[in-house]
Amino acid sequence: MNGPARIPADVDREDRLLAGLTARQLTLLAATGALLYGAWAATRSILALPVFAVLATPIAAAALVLALGQRDGVALYRLVGGAVRHRFSPRQRVADPTPAEPVPEWLVPAATTTKAPRLGAVAAPASGVEPASTGEAGVVDLAGEGIALVAAASTVNFALRTQTEHEALVGAFARYLHSLTAPVQILIRAQRCDLTDKITALREQAPSLPHPALETAAEEHAEFLTHLAGHTDLLRRQVLLVFREAPTHSSADTRPRRPRQPRRGMDAGARHAAEARLLRRVNEAIDLLAPASIRLTVLDTAQATHVLAGACNPDHTGTAEAALADPSEVITTHHATPDELVDPHGWEATP
Repeated sequence: MNGPARIPADVDREDRLLAGLTARQLTLLAATGALLYGAWAATRSILALPVFAVLATPIAAAALVLALGQRDGVALYRLVGGAVRHRFSPRQRVADPTPAEPVPEWLVPAATTTKAPRLGAVAAPASGVEPASTGEAGVVDLAGEGIALVAAASTVNFALRTQTEHEALVGAFARYLHSLTAPVQILIRAQRCDLTDKITALREQAPSLPHPALETAAEEHAEFLTHLAGHTDLLRRQVLLVFREAPTHSSADTRPRRPRQPRRGMDAGARHAAEARLLRRVNEAIDLLAPASIRLTVLDTAQATHVLAGACNPDHTGTAEAALADPSEVITTHHATPDELVDPHGWEATP
């Protein structure tokens, strides 16, 4: 082939089958035409053709607009389908969609009378973090889409280096990029930095310093950090490298997968092989990035879980467990008295 090949700007555009129409557009128009023809065949003995044409024109026009219309480059039938799915989808997403235990009978009169919302499962990209079979690395299970390892990378002060050092650093990093045989995600995340613990530790340890000048310097530094935290939005940046391995199934499994159909999980053998490939890729990255003064540290299970939780809620600086109540704990709007906690059935609750 010597001639140029035309590549559309939208590479995800559906194929045009007939008269510039896609398969879905043709299906929608053909179904509407067949429906109208069937209705005319069933009613032509009682309805004149002009009357049926007047009644069928709005339906045909709506089908044409729905099949051929677009909004911001998206077909209208896709927008309508998304609106219908959104209308009938659960309004609240929870990690465990199983129904909760019913409240005690003595709390029913005081409970809300509104209808309980329909709950749905959260389509989280990760289903859990487990330790690797060999080592302490935290392996992120991508809910049937494979597994991943997360490594924290140190930063390099590029501005204070000479021109020769700049070329050496860029060359070392370029060699690592050139050696990649699988995708690697480089993530630079920023999170609010809470200095409360550091300020408290400085003020507690200042009186125990061996010299009054050191104590004064520690107190002044604590005051400086307090002023800095109160007047500046402090951010802490972290560079992460995410290594991912897609699931590999047997060659006999050639059945097509629907777009919304989840992938099947990896068996033990495939998972062990994927973990071995991930660890090998991480070790190669450690060796290749060392000449660039970049140190990689593989995150364990707790650290990887903390990174995922921070990515889902980046504004949260404290521990989530401290603000959560026990599932069996009764939540009240005020401190109830012992008389209010005695129910008519003879059960007594402890405040």
